Amino acid sequence: MATALRSETRALDAAALGISITPLTINIGAEISGVDLEQPLSDEQWAAIRTAWLRHKVIFFRDQNISHEAHVRLAARFGALEGHPVLPSVEGYPEILRITGSEGTKITPETYPAFQAFNKWHTDVTFREKPSIGSVLIARQIPRVGGDTIWADVGAAYRGLPQAVKDRIEHLDAEHDIVRSFGPRVSDEKRAEIARDFPPATHPVVRTHPETGEKILYVNYTFTTRIIGLPPEESDQLLRLLFDRIKVPEYQVRFRWTPGAIGIWDNRSTQHYAVGDYWPQPRTMERVTVAGDVVTR
Repeated sequence: MATALRSETRALDAAALGISITPLTINIGAEISGVDLEQPLSDEQWAAIRTAWLRHKVIFFRDQNISHEAHVRLAARFGALEGHPVLPSVEGYPEILRITGSEGTKITPETYPAFQAFNKWHTDVTFREKPSIGSVLIARQIPRVGGDTIWADVGAAYRGLPQAVKDRIEHLDAEHDIVRSFGPRVSDEKRAEIARDFPPATHPVVRTHPETGEKILYVNYTFTTRIIGLPPEESDQLLRLLFDRIKVPEYQVRFRWTPGAIGIWDNRSTQHYAVGDYWPQPRTMERVTVAGDVVTR
């Protein structure tokens, strides 16, 4: 009851600022209106937005065709910013990643079938020792149809596991490797470079969110290669079981992009999937990533 009252109080605080927060599902996602993100946020506006971000895990804003400067300024309210070792950036703005196609892979008639078939559920940059805490993504150019993004609540996914599985994974660690995803997309020289600069990282299979205290399932198809200490076949079977939990629709929210729409997600408590159903229409997104923290059990 106390938690519900605090949430209600925060909603009233946001409403007093003219900010409307509309949940999109029970578990995850909310759309926010009543704020112009081109302008610097007041401390009160920022507190309302950050509270909604932690509560709903991914928040959306429509009709915010903000400048590059405003994009960087907004993301910097969440923390220090970081680039990416593979994805290209916007000229003059190293913090802003330009995403076309499949995160660095140009979509062509030859690459399109593989792009569609490859399961892209992921938490960003878990190959880092300190994965990012979140990202601010804006739609610059969207297709006429298709190109949605889906987010999954990995806290809800963990809560939905049978108790026997929770007990089994409670103290396990998993390896995350950049080469698993980006290795096939780059030259041999670049592959050797990123493997040297980003050796595999080890994280708990179940992490605790440092701000909310929520238990979170922290393995993902794109970067998690194995569970430490298990025979390969047993590791593969357990990972398949955990990966499949992310695909449950009740844990998800699907967002239809419109020009200038912005999505801001908590990378610690979500996974996401960019649906590849729009080619040959173009889709251009720009993302600023917030540097991360140590993953703790």
